[in-house]
Amino acid sequence: MIIDLLRHGETELGGGLRGSLDDALTAKGWEQMQAAVASAGPWQVVVSSPLQRCARFAQMLGEQRCLPVQLAPGLQELHFGEWEGRSAADLMVTHEQQLGQFWSDPYAYTPPGGEAVIDFASRVLAAIADLRREHADKHVLLVTHGGVMRLLLARARGLPREQLLQVEVGHGALYRLELLVDGTLREVH
Repeated sequence: MIIDLLRHGETELGGGLRGSLDDALTAKGWEQMQAAVASAGPWQVVVSSPLQRCARFAQMLGEQRCLPVQLAPGLQELHFGEWEGRSAADLMVTHEQQLGQFWSDPYAYTPPGGEAVIDFASRVLAAIADLRREHADKHVLLVTHGGVMRLLLARARGLPREQLLQVEVGHGALYRLELLVDGTLREVH
């Protein structure tokens, strides 16, 4: 199974930890995503996070290319709890030590009221396993979030868990993974 990972573009309420906040894309965000897929594909199915910054683009692309579109709640972004909507710069002022703990090992520190990264990883990997069962041997476009992509890319690259947040994933970034029969992920260049 081939999975192309597409991160949503820039959102209306800007950067920071958006998590489960349901921001819309800006005009630039739409352009970023359209540019990423312009010469990509062909896909057999589009699977998307249900949050509008992913789902609206996925639905538009599905209509344009006559592809089925499926929403997968398990592929939503990490819920950042009390940190949702806040920027790293803001958190450096109010939660410097905790933010440092989170950046150095996101598995070992959970933002207040947030989703533990170990639970997030289990949720995302279960959603990927479901996709493998449902769409084996297909070429899938997965429209999702930076955290989901970092997790999958880190696994495909064999990175230690402490390096999860060091994986760079820009708005509108497109990466290709191969999901092997045994569930192993491999990045395809």
